[in-house]
Amino acid sequence: MTPAELKTAATQVLDSLPAEFRRHLHNVVVVVEKRPKQSHLKAMGLDPHTDTLYGLYEGIPLSERSHLDPPLLPDKITIFAEPLLRDFPDPTELRKQIRLTVLHEIAHYFGIDEEDIEKLGY
Repeated sequence: MTPAELKTAATQVLDSLPAEFRRHLHNVVVVVEKRPKQSHLKAMGLDPHTDTLYGLYEGIPLSERSHLDPPLLPDKITIFAEPLLRDFPDPTELRKQIRLTVLHEIAHYFGIDEEDIEKLGY
């Protein structure tokens, strides 16, 4: 799968969200990068030698926003191609993981923390 196909798969996940969630997604971009930067891993407390990062949400969660302060920049969901392609060589499994990764990052957008995301199965 190419980076463009990864982005298409991630965008399809967004497009398939129920309308009640989609209507709250404003000013969010999805990008595909080759791999996470060391600074991303360090900021999240991950060990670059043993931990894997498939996606990252960067922005201000909806739960922390004020309607008086519109965002200046779009929130960003980044999908990391290299670890996904390495860990999921089967196209069907890869698509499932892309879906889980995007849903995980969208949960952060909505203000759900890591512990609660895990409880939800994402």
